[in-house]
Amino acid sequence: MTFLWPQFLWLLLAVPALILLYVWLLRRKKKLALRYASLSIVREAMGAGQSVRRHIPPLLFLLAMVAMLIAAARPMAVVVLPSNQQTIILAMDVSGSMRAADVLPNRLVAAQEAAKSFLKDLPRHVKVGIVAFAGSAQVAQQPTTNREELVTAIDAFQLQRATATGNAIVVSLATLFPNAGIELSDFAPPSRQRGVPIEQAGKAPQKEFTPVAPGSYTSAAIIMLTDGQRTTGVDPLDAAKVAADRGVRVYTVGVGTVDGETIGFEGWSMRVRLDEDTLKAIANKTQAEYFYAGTAADLTKVYNTLSSRLTVEKKETEISALFAMGAALLALLSAGLSLFWFNRIL
Repeated sequence: MTFLWPQFLWLLLAVPALILLYVWLLRRKKKLALRYASLSIVREAMGAGQSVRRHIPPLLFLLAMVAMLIAAARPMAVVVLPSNQQTIILAMDVSGSMRAADVLPNRLVAAQEAAKSFLKDLPRHVKVGIVAFAGSAQVAQQPTTNREELVTAIDAFQLQRATATGNAIVVSLATLFPNAGIELSDFAPPSRQRGVPIEQAGKAPQKEFTPVAPGSYTSAAIIMLTDGQRTTGVDPLDAAKVAADRGVRVYTVGVGTVDGETIGFEGWSMRVRLDEDTLKAIANKTQAEYFYAGTAADLTKVYNTLSSRLTVEKKETEISALFAMGAALLALLSAGLSLFWFNRIL
């Protein structure tokens, strides 16, 4: 626990002094009582139980003072709170490589089922949007709380050629910030950049704005599920930089096996494998996390984990109010017991 105003903690040094003062007053009363036989008789009649009782209200009042002094120092603690994230964009890969059956029945079907399971675990007030991407990226469903519409959009996925993971991030950001001027057209397609390596293609300046700390925007998040093999479009690390500058976390979920397998599609074949390095780099750049899902069961488990992480969060929060409330309750209890037992307040 930390304190915003730790200088107020010096006042706690007065607590031992108050205890000594209380002990001194008790001894003084005892000496005065010895002067009068009648008072001695009353003291004996009270018994040990009454003797213990008379110390309880002052003790509670002392604890109330300690709680008030701690509250004045404005304590901070890491507590679990409901997350401020209200919108989640699911960016889902529908490229031909998702046809691979290294995750049964195949990567796409396993991803669809896991995504629908994820939606069931989310609180109803959280909006979810869906971006489908292959050679290009498009919004399959605008952010909504209607789970039926989201399920319909997920079931309507059709496999397409190529994989543009960077485009998926850009379109997701444009969906989250519709008035920010984030457009795919601002990124020159690699096909028009002759002689430029694919690693350097797709870079373009964004409209001027003030960058924020990565991961600091807590009202939204992007979850991208893909095998991670980018073949066209915007460089995903450039897109991740745009997300990081806006404080948006991009959680990445790698589906498939690292070794991959060879698949055939419309007369051609290719070997597809999971590109974990790129997915980890995207998550690290945006202060998010990467999750590996090698089987359908793992994929569902990952999505359930994301659900719990996105609906609650650990956050350093000022808890002065808790100490102040505790002080008030202790003070009231002290006064109440004193009135009940002795017909006076302390």
